[in-house]
Amino acid sequence: MTAHTSMPVAGVLPAEHADHPPAELLVRNAKVFTGDPARPEARAVALRDGRVVGVGDDHDLAALVGPATKVVDALGRRVIPGLNDSHLHVIRGGLNYVLELRWDGVRSLRQALAMLREQAGRTPKGQWIRVVGGWTAEQFTERRMPTVAELNAAAPDTPVFVLHLYQSALMNRAAVQAAGFTRETPDPRGGQIVRGRHGEPNGVLLAAPSALILYSTLAKAPALDDADKRTSTLHFLRELNRFGLTSAVDAAGGFQNFPDHYATVVDLARSGELSLRIAYHLFPQTAGQEIADLRRWTATVRPEDGDEWLRLNGAGENLTWAAADFENFSEPRPELAEGYEAEFEQAVRLLMENGWGFRLHATYDETIGRDLAVFEKLAAEGLFPDGNRWLFDHAETVSAHSLDRIAALGGALSVQNRMSFQGPAFLDRYGSEAASHAPPVRAMLDRGLTVAAGTDATRVSSYNPWVALHWLVSGRTVGGTALRPAGELIDRETALGLYTRGGARLTGEQDVKGILREGFYGDLAILSDDFLTVPEAAIPSIESVLTVVGGRIVHASAEYEGLDEAVPPVSPAWSPVAHFGGYASTGARQALLMAEAVAESEDHRLWRAARGHTPAVPAPFLDPCFAH
Repeated sequence: MTAHTSMPVAGVLPAEHADHPPAELLVRNAKVFTGDPARPEARAVALRDGRVVGVGDDHDLAALVGPATKVVDALGRRVIPGLNDSHLHVIRGGLNYVLELRWDGVRSLRQALAMLREQAGRTPKGQWIRVVGGWTAEQFTERRMPTVAELNAAAPDTPVFVLHLYQSALMNRAAVQAAGFTRETPDPRGGQIVRGRHGEPNGVLLAAPSALILYSTLAKAPALDDADKRTSTLHFLRELNRFGLTSAVDAAGGFQNFPDHYATVVDLARSGELSLRIAYHLFPQTAGQEIADLRRWTATVRPEDGDEWLRLNGAGENLTWAAADFENFSEPRPELAEGYEAEFEQAVRLLMENGWGFRLHATYDETIGRDLAVFEKLAAEGLFPDGNRWLFDHAETVSAHSLDRIAALGGALSVQNRMSFQGPAFLDRYGSEAASHAPPVRAMLDRGLTVAAGTDATRVSSYNPWVALHWLVSGRTVGGTALRPAGELIDRETALGLYTRGGARLTGEQDVKGILREGFYGDLAILSDDFLTVPEAAIPSIESVLTVVGGRIVHASAEYEGLDEAVPPVSPAWSPVAHFGGYASTGARQALLMAEAVAESEDHRLWRAARGHTPAVPAPFLDPCFAH
């Protein structure tokens, strides 16, 4: 009898007299980055009962191979601990994923519009086409956004809503009508409905500076039914697994009510179908009701309720609406209301007295300084630091003085690669010096602060963690603009630590998650390319070829195709994800480059035809979508 192998593996036989029960899964012939200072490198990892039971060389773990052990040959590839996005709107993102046309990773506006045009042909009447986050004009070869006229041409009858960062949204004529916008519709507070010369909405919405106008308009589009929300979430989690993500800390957010919008992940957790570990937060939704919500939650649920797959981590990322700043770098920094601290202090006191941790959205040092003054007041009463985990999110302009105050109060930070997408707007407003350390990750680490990394996906940044990791080590935007000098960058191993151990510390799971060591969770990824050695520019193209969570293979591609658990088909059948998938894969990028080459050839032909150098008849093999 031989071991059950997923790849032809010579020389691996079941041990006849093993001192320990055999492993259920063995990954061998790998370059393992364990993240464990006691043993940073290995060649093999063995898993049983969802945990790591062995780390070492191939021959060290041979005794753990039994008749039923699944042996995976990594073929010399890099293996890492599963990635953990410390700030991801995964619950909300899952409920909408299959409804969204993703432009993440698409290199050409021409191709993006072609995708939109094709999707309009299959989207049923009454539904919208939604492009919601993960892209920026800087990623396109054309270096520009689409126009409303282009949206109207691509989808004359189907409502189209295109969200661009925290700044704006574009709507075609059909979407303006579906949303009910007319010349009589007033501008909401903090937002602008741009109008033509006769007062009619022209399809452009501006966050000025609040993004509420963008999100409330998006909320007018039809939602999925409960069954399709379940399927949508399953596919979104598998999409995250595709990039080696095995955990996420959900940051809650607007339009995410508790418990209603948490029901889908709770159901999947109960049925054992989650493929990503989720620690979640609770976010008061209605201004004026924040304290009542927090009081009700602290009386009925507690942090760490749940299990290793789904658990409550605390409150936030907003506690009170008046204390939240906005991150629209195309607009001036918002001035928060005088006296917001009184209600904010009430919220923080309630949480700390009940043993609740929290996270706080804070973009600017001015906000952070005011919040810290409240914490320092409570510290005089013994409430800080008192064993409750708390952190600031984002902190692009946090000062050295504020970092020292955060350290003194036992706080942590979660940083995201929002500058990958918003860097040019920040650079234009605040200049190169401010952009060079926004946020100052190096200074945070030098102070010994707990720092974790993430994306803040899905409505602005892409959920692809390798785009975020590329920003951490290169300081470049998705369009290649260099923002950070060498002294502000971190090395690749440190960046990987922020995406593994860092997230585990934010949820109090650092003793079971984030490294590959015996007794820790069996979460790992085999990478398509070696993050530690691949050329810097290639980092965003990395994917996982095999992702394991709790010993379960939840994603498999390349030589491992078919080893992962089955997932139901995408539903509804007209979903953009069913036809285009999510983030543009390497294969898709190659196809896009071919399409772009064809399109550029046609542009050149039209230029020549206009000058009489070639016949004006279009080449018959061209896709008509490229004629616009």
